[in-house]
Amino acid sequence: MERLSLLSKQKPVVIFSKSSCCMSHTVKTLICNFGASPLVYELDEDPKGRELERALMRLGCNPVVPVVFIAGKLIGGANEVMERQMNGTLKETLIRANAIWV
Repeated sequence: MERLSLLSKQKPVVIFSKSSCCMSHTVKTLICNFGASPLVYELDEDPKGRELERALMRLGCNPVVPVVFIAGKLIGGANEVMERQMNGTLKETLIRANAIWV
């Protein structure tokens, strides 16, 4: 859990993903299209990926990927990110986190 907390605060946007997950790809593309440069942890390529998956599950993340942290705060998975996109708050959240400037 401590490692997860440290990793989630390394950059304004941190995404825990799996390289083969289509929803992870969609969320990464959406956030990058705003001009953000997220730090992406591909859990299936990380030697400690299973440990991180268990920590994410303990936070209540189900499914485990994708999971997005903005400004060190858990935003949630694909549904929560898409909800913010649809209601127009995703861009503002990214601006407040200094992940994007316009």
